[in-house]
Amino acid sequence: MNYNISVLRIVHDTIVDGFGLRTAIYGAGCEHECYDCHNVESWGIENGTIMNIEDIYNEIIVNPLSNITFTGGDPMFQAEAFCELAKRIKTESSKTIWCYTGYLFESILHDNDYKTELLKQIDVLVDGKYINKLKSHQSLFRGSSNQRIIDVQKSIKRGDIVCLYV
Repeated sequence: MNYNISVLRIVHDTIVDGFGLRTAIYGAGCEHECYDCHNVESWGIENGTIMNIEDIYNEIIVNPLSNITFTGGDPMFQAEAFCELAKRIKTESSKTIWCYTGYLFESILHDNDYKTELLKQIDVLVDGKYINKLKSHQSLFRGSSNQRIIDVQKSIKRGDIVCLYV
């Protein structure tokens, strides 16, 4: 099947979208509409450029030192296509995948839909809506202190959330 993602931009060699050197894929589309969002243009899926996951994969795989971050918008808004891209990355490379979402880990895990399938491909999830009142410049890799940085694979195995960088 031919999967497409509405992409706002792809940023290479970023160090602010997760631990280490990363390539960040900013997907369009978000239903959370967080107050004072730093990326309001990402809310509308029509604001992105449609890209085939094959083309996205070919662009991100060229840098052997860079891991991957799915952000946006909210990658869970296009969960099916991001899931297929994640499967390809995991099958054909040793890259780690971080994902930012406004949804909570617990709700994604119990949805039993493409968001759940995407979650299973992710190494680290930064979950929770951005809350302006909890904005924090000291919170590593997060916009507000309510957001959690979760080791997804350990959390799934344990059946309990394992947070990183508290």
